[in-house]
Amino acid sequence: MKAAYYEHFQGPVTIETLPDPRPAADGVVIEVKANGVCRSDWHGWMGHDADINLPHVPGHELAGVVIEVGREVQNWLVGDRVTVPFCGGCGRCEQCRLGHQHICDNYFQPGFTHWGSFAEQVAVDHADINLVRLPDSMGFVDAALLGCRFITAFRAVTHLGRVQPEEWVVIHGCGGVGLSAVMIAAAHGAKVIAVDIDDAKLDFARTVGAAAGLNAQTEANLLEAIHDVTNGGAHLSLDALGSQTTCTNSIYSLRKRGRHLQVGLMVGQDLNPQIPMHAVISRELEIIGSHGMQAHAYGPMLAMIERGDLPIGRLLGQTITLEQAPAALMQMNEFHGVGATVIDF
Repeated sequence: MKAAYYEHFQGPVTIETLPDPRPAADGVVIEVKANGVCRSDWHGWMGHDADINLPHVPGHELAGVVIEVGREVQNWLVGDRVTVPFCGGCGRCEQCRLGHQHICDNYFQPGFTHWGSFAEQVAVDHADINLVRLPDSMGFVDAALLGCRFITAFRAVTHLGRVQPEEWVVIHGCGGVGLSAVMIAAAHGAKVIAVDIDDAKLDFARTVGAAAGLNAQTEANLLEAIHDVTNGGAHLSLDALGSQTTCTNSIYSLRKRGRHLQVGLMVGQDLNPQIPMHAVISRELEIIGSHGMQAHAYGPMLAMIERGDLPIGRLLGQTITLEQAPAALMQMNEFHGVGATVIDF
């Protein structure tokens, strides 16, 4: 198979011909039809993820067709159209038994713990609990947009954030996760403020549901502006980027008894941000971490997409070839372009 491949962190990423994967007894091999390019892949290439052993094939936002099935798999057949959560479960640990496969104690992550899906084929273990069947109406590029970004935003906004109609929601960072969160919160009747440093991304956020956009770089006083627009602060605020600045701004954006969701990964120099705990205590704020979504929880989200309530295709920025993927990966932290990039095989 052809795949994007690197042997050193921050080193060259090249397209190579590598051995086809083989399924584990409880796993499958998927022919990749589309795959998102995510900032998490960039973090992996930079060396920010301890799970990655070199050499490596990145990629985790995949959609495709099952082409080989392990002997212990019961629920899947060759030809099934599928996607997967970015973090899968083992099916045996306490978290998996409780239905929390996305925080499995022995988690499986294509593109991190195992070779990923910047490739023509990818192996996925523990298939019976980790695969998701795609609706017949959903194309592979749209399915790749679910990736880690949309599913993470959906569970964060709806399940953990408990968004309600007419609440004020502020989204800090309008990359893939942030734009997904804007669309999802707006679809649930919330009033959404998008925050970014790129006016083009703020304009894009308005097209997917934001009621207002604020440029954190040019706004004279960002937090004051948020509190003015919301008449006292947001009910729910998400750090969808993952930096000390966006994390702190998200917390200070809240009204009393508001809810902060940390969705963006905190890595590198932003690994341990200072939390304004005095504000958390005095305002009785909630600080909530969010990490993906389980395969069994996709149903309500897919139903909203099929009804047209979540027009996920609007989040697509561009499609590229596998040959273009190395450059796209290495430039991921430069934040070029608007919307998500998907490798279309």
